Amino acid sequence: MIFLARALAAGMLLLGLFAAPSEAAMTVCNRTSYVLYAATGVGADAAVTAQGWSRVAPGGCRIVLPNDLTAPAYYLYARSSQAHSGAARAWGGTVPICVKDTNFTSRGPLTANRCESDDFFDLPFAAVDTHHLRSWTATFSESRELATLPQAQAAGLKRLLRDVGYKLGAVDAKPDKAADAALADFRKRLRLTPTATASDLFDALETEALKTATPAGFAICNDTAKAVAAATGQRLRNDWVSHGWWKIAAGSCARVIDDLRGLDSVFLYVQKINGPALVSGANKFCIADIEFDIQGRARCAQRGLTETGFAETKVKGLLGFAAHVGDTGLIKPMQRRPTK
Repeated sequence: MIFLARALAAGMLLLGLFAAPSEAAMTVCNRTSYVLYAATGVGADAAVTAQGWSRVAPGGCRIVLPNDLTAPAYYLYARSSQAHSGAARAWGGTVPICVKDTNFTSRGPLTANRCESDDFFDLPFAAVDTHHLRSWTATFSESRELATLPQAQAAGLKRLLRDVGYKLGAVDAKPDKAADAALADFRKRLRLTPTATASDLFDALETEALKTATPAGFAICNDTAKAVAAATGQRLRNDWVSHGWWKIAAGSCARVIDDLRGLDSVFLYVQKINGPALVSGANKFCIADIEFDIQGRARCAQRGLTETGFAETKVKGLLGFAAHVGDTGLIKPMQRRPTK
């Protein structure tokens, strides 16, 4: 099952690819306003070796494969940082490769129908044609307005300043007195030296944004030491529906609902993989042992399903809700209300 694909379904963009004549390696450049985390796949003998995640700040470049590119096939995928508010973004293609939310290295069959480990899930990577060159650079792009790496850097600083709470206008590369003032205030507040580099600023801004990040929609964050499986229930129009399963690795979050508008509550059930429940409640829904989308919550047993209790989380009027799951159940949630 592609558990996290639902969490990252907000607009998959294309990769801009070009040859790089310098050091023999695979390099990725970030021409977007988002902090990106990239994963690579190297294919040979019907198997793929995958690894991630390499952080690339807006306007920056990073070597992700340091050796000569001699393998038959290469693959790339990138996703936006969880520090960003709003919809998550992903850059990839159509080749499913197993990954892990935390840093990982893995090797497995390229055509596997499912990932072998509970901590892994598959995401759609883009195939990269290196034209048999020893080195190659892939550029993740966002829009024509961000045509250069310096423009992406300027827009990226604005986006993170908004993520940490500054009220700014458009996220673009245009000169902006309000953004300059916000950046000066942020430097002062965190006591950053005048010589702090752009890299220092991105590190500090992302760290601060992660402390309060509640992306739009409904996210489930696993604060335990092991992977969990989660299911949700909600009322849509005139009927109840339940969905599952999302497999969420330790220390990771998955966005399971993109838009909370029109919802008063989301009901949640979380259990350890092949283990006991961590989050449950009095609201009964139907579930199944495999991935499911079930309409209605009555007569579960008669339909060959299992009835279990879900906990209610109230989301009326919220843009975002992050349900943090600990070893003893739900931890105090983080919410994001509409900006007035």
